[in-house]
Amino acid sequence: MTDTIDDSAADETTTDADVVEAEEHDDHADEHHGPTDAFFIKTALVLAVITALEVAASYVELGVFFLPILIGLMLIKFFAVVLVFMHVKYDRPIFGQLFYIGLALAVGVYLVMLLTFQFFLK
Repeated sequence: MTDTIDDSAADETTTDADVVEAEEHDDHADEHHGPTDAFFIKTALVLAVITALEVAASYVELGVFFLPILIGLMLIKFFAVVLVFMHVKYDRPIFGQLFYIGLALAVGVYLVMLLTFQFFLK
């Protein structure tokens, strides 16, 4: 009796499907998923510029347009951070849906609280 291992028996367990799967895996290894570092840096710079505009708006007399301008800039920054830095744009759709459902509930609760204290009647 010999205690040798037959290498040909080990090779027979590898199927053609395993080989094709390994080749596909190698093809996908070169793909990059999601944004690049440069995209994150550009987004951060845009957010910094918007923040500078918000600060500048506080030093300029804009009258009745002051609050709508700040709210508009705030919304742009909010969605940029959520979509890019929180990866909602690149994640599964269910995560985005859950986020927006939670956001809608939070805004609804906040509006009810403001109405309860008669904030809008002043």
